Amino acid sequence: MKVRPKSGETRSVESILTSSKENNGDLLKLSAKIDGFEGYHSPHGQRIAAIADVMATAFNLASRDRFFLQQAALIHDVGEMSMNREYIRAPRALVETESLDLQRHPVIGEQEASKLGLPRGAQLIIRWHHEWWNGNGYPDGLEGEQIPLAARILRVSDTYAAMTAARPYRAAKTAEEAKKYLIEWSGIEFDPTVVKAFLAAAQKAQTKPQPVLQAQTV
Repeated sequence: MKVRPKSGETRSVESILTSSKENNGDLLKLSAKIDGFEGYHSPHGQRIAAIADVMATAFNLASRDRFFLQQAALIHDVGEMSMNREYIRAPRALVETESLDLQRHPVIGEQEASKLGLPRGAQLIIRWHHEWWNGNGYPDGLEGEQIPLAARILRVSDTYAAMTAARPYRAAKTAEEAKKYLIEWSGIEFDPTVVKAFLAAAQKAQTKPQPVLQAQTV
């Protein structure tokens, strides 16, 4: 599967999220397969991609960068599926050895994205989507603006979507609970500017509802 844009071509986010043909359809199918592996009953990867695009629009990211972010968001946890560890879906906290092992998944995800022919920009977003603002993330311990903006956006989008999605072993957190978590960890795990932009988008959604910003109950 090759999904690299042609030279000079910019691909709209909508073309990824709505297309069912050829390469885009393959990427969406892979996203759905990852969702199933992780125990999500709704299109989790697509929801993260949609949230991330709301944020990308707020930051005026270029069309090409938005395209890379959408690709990365759709299959950001492909490394977890490739690792295929039983503990990933276990209804319990991970032990230390499992946590250390799981920290390999962004690099494995980057490698899998390369095999799929995704652009280097998308590969690196996948590699860095678990980096923390204070430098305590992984795999490279990047800090602050060393982390590309798209990866910082994906960190917030992924966290919010995961917290507000129901899993087989736990109920979804409410939107307010998830927002409180983002605020509490702003400046530690998350870029404060990205959190602020996300909260502004969520506030706007109260008057103009956006389903992707609502908690998922099934």
